Amino acid sequence: MKFARTYSAPGDPYAGLTFEPRTSRIVNPDGSVIFEANDVMVPSTWSQVAIDVLAQKYCRKAGVPRATARVAEDGVPAWLQRSTVDETALDAMPRNEQFGPERDAREVFNRMAGCWTYWGWKHGYFDSEADAQIYYDEMCAMLARQIGAPNSPQWFNTGLHWAYGISGPAQGHWYVDAADGVAKPSTSTFEKPQVSACFILGIEDD
Repeated sequence: MKFARTYSAPGDPYAGLTFEPRTSRIVNPDGSVIFEANDVMVPSTWSQVAIDVLAQKYCRKAGVPRATARVAEDGVPAWLQRSTVDETALDAMPRNEQFGPERDAREVFNRMAGCWTYWGWKHGYFDSEADAQIYYDEMCAMLARQIGAPNSPQWFNTGLHWAYGISGPAQGHWYVDAADGVAKPSTSTFEKPQVSACFILGIEDD
């Protein structure tokens, strides 16, 4: 497929947007705080409701490494290669600073758009690397501008393995292997995650 730019500029999908630190808080009627996240970086145009949904529901709460390294993969452009934990860099940090939550909306946008682009590349969807780059940039720009948004499982799961190397035990998910087109059981929760929330279990036409 070929792609053209509509919302993004080459080199920076967030050009023209301002990001600012905001606070998300849930408070009980008695004033006790259930949830609080300070200095969450979000687009300045976002409403408080949108900020709360992102911070409270969609940002990964823990286990995000503060340093990552690309995993070289034949045939995949360097900028699109998945990442894993950079153990050497983490070892140089205080233990309590090595992992943490996502605190910037761009981290969430980048991991989803990057993972979608990576999957599309593996399945041969793009005519060229330039088309893949445009697709990635456009997805980031659309998410930041609230022009489009996926369903909740995408926000929860997509890109956690691609961006951070986060893994987990298999949970019965299946995927179609891009190499041979065969459906196979996933061996990791987040490498091939469940990203759909609605399913058609059966259709009857009597």
